[in-house]
Amino acid sequence: HVTSDLATDIIIKVGDLKFYLHKFPLLSKSNHMQKLVQKASEDNCDEINMVDFPGGPNAFEICAKFCYGMAVTLNAYNVVAARCAAEYLEMTEDVDRGNLIFKIEVFLNSSIFHSWKDSIIVLRTAKSLLPWSENLKIVGRCIDSIASKTSVDPANITWSYTYNRKLSVQDKIVGDSMKLQEKIESVPKDWWVEDICELEIDLYKRVMTAVKSKGRMDGAVIGEALKTYAVRWLPDSVDALVSGVHSWRNKLLVETIACLLPSDNGVGCSCSFLLKLLKVAVLAGIDDSSKEDLVKRISLKLHEASVKDLLIPARSPQTTLYDVGMVQSIVNQYMTHEQRSQDVEPGKSAGFVLGHGSLLSVGKLIDGYLGEIAHDPNLSLTSFIDLSCSVSELARPVHDGLYKAIDIYLKEHPSLTKAERKKICGLMDVKKLTMEASMHAAQNDRLPLRVVVQVLFFEQVKAAARAQSRDSDARTTCVSKMSPDEEWDKTMGEDCRSLKKKMSEVETNEDGGQKNSKMGKKKSRNSKSGVQLLPSRSRRIFDKLWVVGVGKGHVENRSSETSGSSQSPSSAVVVRENTT
Repeated sequence: HVTSDLATDIIIKVGDLKFYLHKFPLLSKSNHMQKLVQKASEDNCDEINMVDFPGGPNAFEICAKFCYGMAVTLNAYNVVAARCAAEYLEMTEDVDRGNLIFKIEVFLNSSIFHSWKDSIIVLRTAKSLLPWSENLKIVGRCIDSIASKTSVDPANITWSYTYNRKLSVQDKIVGDSMKLQEKIESVPKDWWVEDICELEIDLYKRVMTAVKSKGRMDGAVIGEALKTYAVRWLPDSVDALVSGVHSWRNKLLVETIACLLPSDNGVGCSCSFLLKLLKVAVLAGIDDSSKEDLVKRISLKLHEASVKDLLIPARSPQTTLYDVGMVQSIVNQYMTHEQRSQDVEPGKSAGFVLGHGSLLSVGKLIDGYLGEIAHDPNLSLTSFIDLSCSVSELARPVHDGLYKAIDIYLKEHPSLTKAERKKICGLMDVKKLTMEASMHAAQNDRLPLRVVVQVLFFEQVKAAARAQSRDSDARTTCVSKMSPDEEWDKTMGEDCRSLKKKMSEVETNEDGGQKNSKMGKKKSRNSKSGVQLLPSRSRRIFDKLWVVGVGKGHVENRSSETSGSSQSPSSAVVVRENTT
């Protein structure tokens, strides 16, 4: 009701609320009211029902008060509704000069669009007033205002924002010139990302598209904004992601973020964030093109990932715990990109391990991932082998991680056949195992016997090489302390003694082979008295399958993998007579 000495002569119904008003004030400001009153008079009706009035009763009340010349308060929360209502009532300059539409437009341009916070508030309220707010270009002007402010140099920002609401002046310092200097906390480049997180997905997409179109925003800041929005709206649990209530919204959210990713070859977003986005994409069931784009971006930064990031849950009809095929696709694309990089730089040595830091990281990452998925009883041997082989040899200078993954797979899959065990163990190179891994493998009952023998043999070779290196260093140190004459005398003396020894051996050989046999046995016993580098069980296996030829200095395999002999073959000393 309007308090007046005159009786009201018209009733306006907006929604569930009735307004008892006078015709004259309304007709003097609203062209649409003139049409409605005229039609009501023709129908002999004093009540007008306004259906679908934009802004509802509150917006109409603002317009009615303005018609009566009463003061109205406009702010960021009601200005859009008032503007749409004034447009509906046709409160234009043609009806009366300085009408409501004109005054609201002045308020929008001089105040609202100059304010960072008010622009965001108006954009949010405009959502419920579509299509009126869109047709009046309020939405577009808000988006342009927000995008323009995000591009401002942070040093020139004077308005408040999420990180620092009051933008307070801190630590006032008086300099030598006695002038007051203000030390204001520096504004970060991503100062705006949290404020726009309150926007709904469709409006957020339009704002971010406008920000990117300006061309002045760093890709890293764009990536941070997308990450913040995803954290704000994506649920934490897997059950919430796939629930029917929010599945459609989650799918739309992931597709929107995926299409907004900066086109900078993945520089703007961390690999961890991209992989988390891919997990949600798989669970939400987004289209294949969006997933392929994410896989491509991840492959460019795979060396930054962690094993936990790669554990992407598998969806039906897959029977495995994790989506190994997706990781296989990522690794394949990474290796393709790495090969292209090497082709572009032909001077880069393929054997220079230190020059492939990212490749080494990927090798370690995949070995760790293989160790995690090896626990899955449903993981096929083919999937395990294919993923392992997809990594370049340069990525694995040490095979300890691969050996650990193979050992876990053998433990979790005891039903493997002998051929399958041999096949999976063929993935690792025993020469690239460290001493600790070699000692573990030498006593590992799950490994095929041939692999154990290879480990023992190469560990013996390494031990002999280390011993020879120490002896060589000792001789070098000793020789370096002698004078040239002393070195000459020593060399000549050793040569003479060696010649005498050979002559003595020839004479012994001519006298008979019995002493030679005894010398061989004695030498064999002496060799066993040295330091044992391997466990007794491993030495027995080694002695069963290998014969050490001391005279020729090489090792020859004398028995098959299934040999059951328990006696170690004796060493033989071969003496040849020099003929002249």
